[in-house]
Amino acid sequence: MKPAEDYILRQEEPYKTILLQLQSIIEAVVPNAQLFYKWKIPFYYCNGIPLCYLNQSKDYVDLAFWHGDALQEYREYFVVTNRKTVTSLRFKTVDDIIDEVIIYVIEQQLLINTNPFKLILKPKSKT
Repeated sequence: MKPAEDYILRQEEPYKTILLQLQSIIEAVVPNAQLFYKWKIPFYYCNGIPLCYLNQSKDYVDLAFWHGDALQEYREYFVVTNRKTVTSLRFKTVDDIIDEVIIYVIEQQLLINTNPFKLILKPKSKT
């Protein structure tokens, strides 16, 4: 089993079910998305560019993504507190998942199609 899949399957309930549901939605919207295990969490990439990541923390699951400032709809669902570059959708139960919001976020991320790490990681100065 791949490490990203193992991460999802070893979570306690309800987090495992939330992660599996999110995984199903992401893979339905982006069938060619690749699931990797980076920084000890599952990351989805599309065409070599990070799309989003999944993280179970405390009493919730985050579906985190970049470029949240460029997204106009469903802003009331976004969690941005104490964050500089990452925006997320947060789920405490599977009933919190609203497919329409997740599909919007993923489709917008695909349209932006810019590697967030190139924006975040600035080149080292040559001094």
